[in-house]
Amino acid sequence: MKRIHKVAVLGAGTMGARIAAHFANAGVPSYLLDVVAPDADIPLRNKIAANGLDAARKSRPAAFFDPSLARLVTIGNFEDDVKKLAEVDWIIEAVVEDLEIKRGLLKKVDAVRRPGTIITTNTSGLPVGQIAEGFSGEFRRCWFGTHFFNPPRYMRLLEIIPTPETDRSLLDAVAWFCDVRLGKGVVLAKDTPNFIANRIGTFSVLNVMRLMQQMDLAIEEVDALTGSAVGWPRSATFRTIDLVGLDILGRVVGNMVDGDRPTLSGGQKLPDFYKQMLSRKWLGDKTHGGFYKKVKGADGEEQRLALDWKTLEYRPLQKPKFPALDMAKNVDEIGPRVRMLLGFEGNSPQKTDKAGGFLWAALADLWTYAANCVPEISDSIVEIDRAMRLGFNWELGPFELWDAAGVESTVARMQKEGRPLAENTESLLASGKKSWYMEEPATASHRAYWDLRAGKYEPVQVPPGVWSVTVAKKSNGIVKKNAGASLVDLGDGVACIEFHSKMNSLGADIVSLITQSLKPGGPGDAFDAFVMSNDAANFSVGANLMLLLMAAQDEEWDEVDLAVRQFQGMTQAIKFSPKPVVVAPFGMTLGGGAEITLHAPARQPHAELYIGLVEIGVGLLPGGGGCKEMVLRAVDSAAALRQGTRGSGDLSDSVEMMEAMKKAFETIATAKVATSAYEARSLGFLDASDNITMNRERVLADAKGRAIELVRSGYEPPAPRLGIRAPGESILAALKMGVHMMRQGEYITDYEVKLGGKIAEVLCGGNVTPGTPVSEQYLLDLEREAFKSLCGERKTQERIQHTLKTGKTLRN
Repeated sequence: MKRIHKVAVLGAGTMGARIAAHFANAGVPSYLLDVVAPDADIPLRNKIAANGLDAARKSRPAAFFDPSLARLVTIGNFEDDVKKLAEVDWIIEAVVEDLEIKRGLLKKVDAVRRPGTIITTNTSGLPVGQIAEGFSGEFRRCWFGTHFFNPPRYMRLLEIIPTPETDRSLLDAVAWFCDVRLGKGVVLAKDTPNFIANRIGTFSVLNVMRLMQQMDLAIEEVDALTGSAVGWPRSATFRTIDLVGLDILGRVVGNMVDGDRPTLSGGQKLPDFYKQMLSRKWLGDKTHGGFYKKVKGADGEEQRLALDWKTLEYRPLQKPKFPALDMAKNVDEIGPRVRMLLGFEGNSPQKTDKAGGFLWAALADLWTYAANCVPEISDSIVEIDRAMRLGFNWELGPFELWDAAGVESTVARMQKEGRPLAENTESLLASGKKSWYMEEPATASHRAYWDLRAGKYEPVQVPPGVWSVTVAKKSNGIVKKNAGASLVDLGDGVACIEFHSKMNSLGADIVSLITQSLKPGGPGDAFDAFVMSNDAANFSVGANLMLLLMAAQDEEWDEVDLAVRQFQGMTQAIKFSPKPVVVAPFGMTLGGGAEITLHAPARQPHAELYIGLVEIGVGLLPGGGGCKEMVLRAVDSAAALRQGTRGSGDLSDSVEMMEAMKKAFETIATAKVATSAYEARSLGFLDASDNITMNRERVLADAKGRAIELVRSGYEPPAPRLGIRAPGESILAALKMGVHMMRQGEYITDYEVKLGGKIAEVLCGGNVTPGTPVSEQYLLDLEREAFKSLCGERKTQERIQHTLKTGKTLRN
């Protein structure tokens, strides 16, 4: 397989610069080239590329895992630096969507590139094959489309669009590289307008707007119906358009005007009110106004307004009132929830409900349109579903959602109402089948899909290493389970401890199952190693605050003490287990979730890891060993800095220790949350030896592999540390002085002074003489007592209550 060590990105606009940034995230150096700035003298000839890179550096959300990674991107221009393209393995064209401009640039590129160098286009609107017409056979063999979604770091979808002449081995090399190194979900698409995701997504959006007008619904009402209720993003329809930009959707629709299949309901076109918004430059967030806008009210408070699409005037946001939607919010699973909304559950009052009527029309049209798109845009329903999950963040693709709603019952209703049916749908039902997918235990994915070409179910193929806890449970089974967690057999002597509470909050069920599984003679006794991971969006949001608040308000201090002791016992069981435990965190890993991660002998995080000890936000400090682990890291860091220097004297009162303790204190006292696994390493949450997985779908398999490595290398657990030299009173005084200065500058509240003082006391081992030997258990006891004392504070209870009610922190 061709190896990719260096790339070039042609075009330093929003997309090109962020593509280069994501290669840097993967450790791959790149050239970022653009045109020469008009009338520029020699020092400023790269100004346009420099501006693009600078914009990527400053972008929010961040394009780079860490700003320092920008060093891997070398800027240049198409006149002075085109010869450097001979050095690279892959060239990505991302210039303006103009056929002649692209072809003219590619002729320059072809004159200098090495034979065999992969060259692809990031076009979203031009036919991939047409761009390369007339080029040499060798060029066309190396040519295909690679359509990244913006922003490339966060949007996982990559559509690869081959031409009939594309060398399959080169396409496979890019697919593997983008999967493993860039963390992409790769989907093969055909060379048709808007490929797959934008084709289906655009139809859905335009159809929703058509139905909104037809049923006289408001912007807010449509967003309430087309968000999480049907498994689509919370930003729903119009908030998403504001985020992306109305002009972007306008261009995407323009790609579909010529030669596209007409829509099912009156032609695929932008409504008049949308065109008027474009002419007025109401483009969404980028122009501070689209379907929604923020203004300052008379009281100085920020107020969100919504657009009345009939008058094009803004008015105060109105809360939609749909009884069916309120009922559906109580249903966790998407299948029963959608069936309820569509009127297929119980007494079905939703059939005459406005919400149900709108959603039925929108989904029925979507399902038929998607079915009609096979084989035009893809030969497989799997690619369509995967593209919509990865590119539009849908929980289920259109065919998966159709299965969840019930193909047979929905088709019967379509027929009864005289709605058109896709031939592909009729052929599925004519074969006696009632679903697009079925369980298939013999396959790696555990699923088979209805192959419309073959007229039978075929296995859903997944690349080696792509795995999930859900599939593992079906393959090998669950060893033990309670309401919050499961012990799952992963095979090869490795078990997975999976959390499945709401938001994976850590309660007694999870603490109990972890502790039992890791102790000798427990349910995990038959295994050689353990992995801790799950399939949710976030690893864990931390401890269950509701239970803690109830105990504190009832002054059940023995209960609070027992809960903290049990939590500490659980984290110590992870650290000192005679069998290796690999924690594989991802997404939000906060509070107790971070403490679990800190105690693991090894970690296998996803690159998108947002980890932090955030307890101060609810008026607490880390009580499950988090403070203790940060002290140990500070002590070890200071000792490592001291090695090889001529420093003498007690390390506990040294400059090195002071700097290390300041960093640990700031991490906890300011509730720092890493914005990537890369930053988590610099904050001390990960070790240099912890490998980072770029693709979320590979985290479980990589973690299992790491666990097996530890077993084979003869893993020995660490011994509890004794004789830790406490930083003591000198550093404690310095930290408290820093807190005092923050208060003087009015950066923090009086209560936060108290919280900062408590954290400093625990980290320094109390007000003791510097260098006093203490143990891990001593630090745990300090943590527990400080945690309990804060639970009794009224202001802490107010903070917890506020967070539970609003999801936000209270600065009291």
